[in-house]
Amino acid sequence: MTDTFIDTHCHLFMMEGEPATHVSEALAAGVEAMVCVGIDPESSRRSRDLADAREGVFATAGVHPHEATAFDAVAGRVIEELLADPRVVAVGETGLDHFRLHSPADDQERVLRAHCGLAREHHKPIVIHAREAWADVFRVLEEERLERVVLHCFSGGEAEAKEAAARGYHCSFAGPVTYPKNDALRAAAAALPAELLLVETDSPFLPPQDLRGTGNVPANVSQVVAAVAAARGEDPSAVAALTVRNARAAFSLPA
Repeated sequence: MTDTFIDTHCHLFMMEGEPATHVSEALAAGVEAMVCVGIDPESSRRSRDLADAREGVFATAGVHPHEATAFDAVAGRVIEELLADPRVVAVGETGLDHFRLHSPADDQERVLRAHCGLAREHHKPIVIHAREAWADVFRVLEEERLERVVLHCFSGGEAEAKEAAARGYHCSFAGPVTYPKNDALRAAAAALPAELLLVETDSPFLPPQDLRGTGNVPANVSQVVAAVAAARGEDPSAVAALTVRNARAAFSLPA
């Protein structure tokens, strides 16, 4: 039987070419579902529209921490409206990025907390971007009493993976797990309990090692699966099947 995959995080509207073409190519490569992630009201709306139009595509609605300063009552109403659509399966991406600080840290935390409220209200998971902000991310999520959490493009080490696991958070691994110098990330993938493991591409960013320098696409998620499987000493087909099951559970995707 041919392996199938779920790409839990991609940005179809940020890729070169037509999103529908990338969807078709991904489905042909065995990607049975992909979650198109919004980073602001407009991209969230476009992701919802594509999900409504194309089988195999689901959407999220949220505001990225880089855009946090622009988040106001109008943006909040747009995101809340989109979350009423059943094919919008999660809140986000949101979170904290203390590496680039395109928005001040206070604005980022304000917006993260607003998204936490939306996740509770709509009973949907929250997709978290965390970069050089692990202590604050864990603090806010604990204070907000969230349980359905996906740590997207997981970049922590074994300690952060174990902390996430203790809280029941899903961790999603992307192309960096294939990079030769990322032993700490592979150790994190190996340490994570099987039921919390997810994979993604974060397309068009972070292509796998042998494709660096090119734009990433959802079809490349199979290479992430292979790298995670190698790190865990497990069969790639088994990891593919496992991460499909986990993605369906994490995002309440239909079979």
